[in-house]
Amino acid sequence: MSDEKQIENTLQTYFDCMYESSAEKVHAAFHSSAKITGYLEDSLREMTVTDFANLVGSQLPSPKEKGETLRADILSINVAGNTAAARVRDDYLGKTFLDTLSLIKDGGIWSIYNKLFHVEGPSS
Repeated sequence: MSDEKQIENTLQTYFDCMYESSAEKVHAAFHSSAKITGYLEDSLREMTVTDFANLVGSQLPSPKEKGETLRADILSINVAGNTAAARVRDDYLGKTFLDTLSLIKDGGIWSIYNKLFHVEGPSS
């Protein structure tokens, strides 16, 4: 399987973790040393993978269980050796996020190493 296809699979796991409120899938998509950073309501938020997994896992019932439509778009993927950058847009918790994701291939597995998020506004 190509690196780009493996990255797409990692990104799908990322989208699924939020849609299904799955802390387990957060840990599957993210490298254990990853950071999640961005602004919410003009306040800088910084989270570890465990913090993010706890947040995602606490959203019950999940968007999937509530019958919400999954909005998850891969805008770009750029691979450079064992590193990559992806830009994605997704709706989560009533907001539309534009995420810049840095990925790393470690032990043959692609995972998200850094997530920078920007809230574009309310989800549509």
